Amino acid sequence: MAGTTDKNGKDGKIDPRELRDALGCFTTGVTIITARGDDGRCVGLTANSFSSVSLDPPLVSWSLSLYAPSLAVFQDASHFAVHVLARDQEDLAMQFARSAEDKFAGVETVPGLGGAPLLEGAIARFQCANAYRYYGGDHIIFLGMVETFEAGDGEPLLFCRGAFGDLAKPAK
Repeated sequence: MAGTTDKNGKDGKIDPRELRDALGCFTTGVTIITARGDDGRCVGLTANSFSSVSLDPPLVSWSLSLYAPSLAVFQDASHFAVHVLARDQEDLAMQFARSAEDKFAGVETVPGLGGAPLLEGAIARFQCANAYRYYGGDHIIFLGMVETFEAGDGEPLLFCRGAFGDLAKPAK
């Protein structure tokens, strides 16, 4: 590839920071994943690991660090909800990306399947049964069976190279 250098170390080890920077070249959408624990506690986080897996059966995936404070709730929850954020929801994405005692402060929700809190304003929302979990390195990969979904108009919130961005506008 022109203008690039091989980032494999002389000893064959990959530098995690350099790998993260390279992975950051892949533009993703931004989601907030939510669930409710058996104790009624709502959890949520901003994630860009969301992906479609299968249309038949309807499966989606996302991953969560083994060290995330909300891991136990997501593992035990019967359902989770995925909210694909709209371009104007950058502040909401940041609110759910930060560590906080109550990430839902000031955010109105309605209960979804399994009690998962549903947020307003997303351009798409998927309510999923927590179907399968797989260990992958320092993360758990969640596969959700989509039980219901909604989709609307609007531009998605995008993330690339550590920053939010816009869709590229075609040249005239």
